[in-house]
Amino acid sequence: MRTRWRRLTLRGRLATLTAAVVSVAVVLCCALAWFAAKQQMSNQVDDTLKQSWSGGQDQGQIEQQLRNWCQASAVRPFDHSEAVTTVITPNGPFCGANGKSVKPTGADLAVATAAAVAATAPPSADRPEPVIHDGRTYDGTAIRVYTVPVGSLTVGSQTTGLAVSFAQPLEPMQHALAKLALILALLALMVIAGALIAAWYVTRAGLRPVDKLTAAVEHIARTEEVGTTIDVGEGDDEIARLSTSFNSMSTALASSRERQSQLIADAGHELRTPLTSLRTNVDLMVRSEDTGRPLPPETRTKLLRNMKAQMGELSTLIGDLLELSRPTRPQGSKPLEVVALHDIAARALDRARLRGPGLEFTVAIDPWYVRADAHALERAVINLLDNAVKFSPAGGTIDLGLHFGTLTVRDHGPGIPEEDLSQVFERFWRSPSARQMPGSGLGLAIVSQTVQDCGGEVSLSNANPGTLATMRLPGAPTPPPELPSAL
Repeated sequence: MRTRWRRLTLRGRLATLTAAVVSVAVVLCCALAWFAAKQQMSNQVDDTLKQSWSGGQDQGQIEQQLRNWCQASAVRPFDHSEAVTTVITPNGPFCGANGKSVKPTGADLAVATAAAVAATAPPSADRPEPVIHDGRTYDGTAIRVYTVPVGSLTVGSQTTGLAVSFAQPLEPMQHALAKLALILALLALMVIAGALIAAWYVTRAGLRPVDKLTAAVEHIARTEEVGTTIDVGEGDDEIARLSTSFNSMSTALASSRERQSQLIADAGHELRTPLTSLRTNVDLMVRSEDTGRPLPPETRTKLLRNMKAQMGELSTLIGDLLELSRPTRPQGSKPLEVVALHDIAARALDRARLRGPGLEFTVAIDPWYVRADAHALERAVINLLDNAVKFSPAGGTIDLGLHFGTLTVRDHGPGIPEEDLSQVFERFWRSPSARQMPGSGLGLAIVSQTVQDCGGEVSLSNANPGTLATMRLPGAPTPPPELPSAL
């Protein structure tokens, strides 16, 4: 059973569950209706039986009424649709037991016995209560019986209690209930069949967007063509949100693949130059060894220095590529720590002074604490300072400031053309004036990614003269209080 259920499609499961819920509701409603009708009919029969005895008669009238009842029950043919009246004594029927007489039960005999006791009791004593119950006649006909005490009758020297059982045949009610049950069963089957058909069409219409989404996913899995989208349509229900999320995911995957392809292409282009230069130098040295004509010491030393510089450039480029290829805050990475941005700026300044010994640095740093990866943030600040050192003229000045979370680095170099400012943070982008200078074009891209990981923003603008780099990071001028250690 479970295996068959798992083999059903989502549409089949929803239709089956919907039909099952409707079926249970319909069956419960029909059952409640049938029981309500049965109770109503039973109450009507009971009310009719209770109206058969008016009470309040004297002894002579009771005796005459008893004779009339006995005479009527002896000569009248029994009809299953008519009421039956039987006089009961503590020993059984008063007028004899025939097929149409009520077959008394212990409750009926007890009423007759109590009637004899009540006849001799003082007026203030409790009177016996009538009883009503299901019963049968002597020939087995199902009836509803209402037995009431009517007093006592003295025959000779003996006094016996008397009760009268008024009975109503149950066959008409049972026939009506059977007919009602058949009608309700047919109605329930029709409603359940209609619910199953309606559930199928409703689930088919409701899951049509899911079919489109499934087809799009299967197309991507089959062709590996990311970027496929589906029509969302109107509305903001769960299906619309799912479609919107799928379109966003597909677009993001396409954009990621495009960036990855562009990164690989740019990396290949950037790696080709130092590798070609290395291969040329190595081939020159190998050829000199193979031909037996050693290179002059000055030339050999120059080649080795060039190879060392190219290896350093390759190492830097590969490190930058690894830094950019990592995901933004990868899952499972350690949480960001509170670090002192002013201390990081001071350490980066010390390294910048070593790389620009002829430059003058003006520093104005206020304390500022941020949540960040200390190593990545220090590298970002170093990249900004290295950029300023690279483009500063000899003997120039570099201004470093940190005030209320805003870190600024300004050089007094040639600046950046206005049309190129929008591209400075792109990977491998280098301005035409900087293409002859060392570097891979990844420094500012690393800065941008690091600042975004910290929830900040970075920008570059012309300061006339020079360039102004601005980094804004959320934080506070004082460190947060340490949490008390767990006991």
